[in-house]
Amino acid sequence: MARNIGIPGIQPPKESCNDPLCPFHGKLSVRGIMLEGKVIRKKMSKTIVVSHEYLHYVRKYRRYEKRRKKIHAHLPPCIKVKEGDNVIIGECRPISKSVSFVVLGKGGRNG
Repeated sequence: MARNIGIPGIQPPKESCNDPLCPFHGKLSVRGIMLEGKVIRKKMSKTIVVSHEYLHYVRKYRRYEKRRKKIHAHLPPCIKVKEGDNVIIGECRPISKSVSFVVLGKGGRNG
């Protein structure tokens, strides 16, 4: 049975898992910012790399420029994604040196 993580619009996955770092079936709490991005790498075990694009205002030229950021996120076994998918990630406590986000599900603008 999946628990409610308290974020509206996020549905728990149909599969279940025994991962203690899963926000739906484990004890990991999600707090802070939520981002959406594209999966660009899925070669580590239970970890993916997400590319998040955003606009940054340059005051000198009075224009916006596109920037992107690579974010490492934990991937619970109950959520199935592949490279190129759009995902929603949420901030959590630091899981490792470089991982402080967890995948909440597929979706986003084009997903």
